[in-house]
Amino acid sequence: MTEKELTPSEKLPRLYHDSSFWGMTVTQFWGAFNDNLYKQLVLLFCAQQALQTQTSDKQSIALAVFALPFVFFSGLGGWFADRNTKRTIVIACKIAEIVIALLAMAAFFTGSLIPLLVVLGLLSTQSAIFGPAKYGILPEMLRDDDLPQANGIIQMTTFVAIIFGMASAGFIKQAFPDQLWKTSYFCIGIAIIGTIASFWVRRTAVAHPGLPFRWSTLGINTETRTLLLKDRRLLSVLLISSVFWFVGGIIQPLVNIFGIGQLHLSESRTSLMAACMGVGISLGCIIAGRASHKRVNFKLVTIGAWGIVVCLVLMSGIGWWGPTEGLESLKQTDASLWESFIPRGATEWMARTVLTLVGFFAGLFVVPLQVELQTRPPKSQKGRMIGAMNLINWIGIVISALSFQIFTTLCTKLDWPMSHVFLGLALVLLPVALFYHPKDEVLAHECP
Repeated sequence: MTEKELTPSEKLPRLYHDSSFWGMTVTQFWGAFNDNLYKQLVLLFCAQQALQTQTSDKQSIALAVFALPFVFFSGLGGWFADRNTKRTIVIACKIAEIVIALLAMAAFFTGSLIPLLVVLGLLSTQSAIFGPAKYGILPEMLRDDDLPQANGIIQMTTFVAIIFGMASAGFIKQAFPDQLWKTSYFCIGIAIIGTIASFWVRRTAVAHPGLPFRWSTLGINTETRTLLLKDRRLLSVLLISSVFWFVGGIIQPLVNIFGIGQLHLSESRTSLMAACMGVGISLGCIIAGRASHKRVNFKLVTIGAWGIVVCLVLMSGIGWWGPTEGLESLKQTDASLWESFIPRGATEWMARTVLTLVGFFAGLFVVPLQVELQTRPPKSQKGRMIGAMNLINWIGIVISALSFQIFTTLCTKLDWPMSHVFLGLALVLLPVALFYHPKDEVLAHECP
């Protein structure tokens, strides 16, 4: 397919008629799906290996291997995105994904964990380079007033890909329990589909031709640091985005241990609770995009923050009212009364409903922040700003993993139900709901 020519901004098609946008949407959807499919396959491999060999579970190592490249290489991805056409970066990353999927087949064939972790690190490195180009190209190839809806769709499809990628891994692994290398057929096929879709992405101009490489590029470069120090509004958006991902990084494993440990649900029913969050996030992202109506609508951030806070408090209450691993004396003496007050099935449905709402308000919360980080920086720094955002967000996720381990240890020692952590997360977001109320910004479409 021949490369599309640069298009004057006034001639850009509307969002829903823009084949370039839908090519980008399909590309990033299958990329996120592949990342989470392979990551979950490696995690299941680690869990199975621990059970079979009676050794320690290496899942935490796999999660660290997946997370750290985003910390180390997001800045480099931003530099690549500003120095080259972002379309070139997108296509190159998708081709690299095919190569990595082929390596994954060889790694599974060995049956050893170390090759799997090497491939997992390569896959997350590829994603770290891809991220700034993926988000940075949107304000370059779309109308400004279409950005809220575009980000709503991109965020929705990303979260759907994450949920279904993780869910599909279990079914695929079950189909090939002793021949995991065959699961790579799916990863290779998905990578090829995403690569084909990437050729529909519109070519845009280079944001900063000849941008020199400096060692600070690997973190937050000097120009971006200067911009953030001068523009406190932009800095606050970046930090609050990191807080959001910190909370999200804890909620995901917390829901798993809450469902299995407190509500005594099976793994499949616990996974359904996590899927409810994915459904809610998808709805919230779409509604946030439509409700923004050609502006960065920070009222949605406030509504989303308050909604998440209230829902997390409710989740803590469900854990208190429902059957728990803590409160042993209550369970031993009044278990039947407890079950009659709120039956376990009702508790499960309450949790699913509240988690769906958590996801919905999270979608409202995150879309305006994403749009602001795309539109506010100057054109020459958009890629590096997205790289800085990815870096700060993944630092928040890494800290969340450490914090979750601390919370788990603390609750175990004090014989507290893990649902208390929901209340702690509500307190983390409460200052944002109370004090973060910036004014909206209009996204007027600029014609040259």
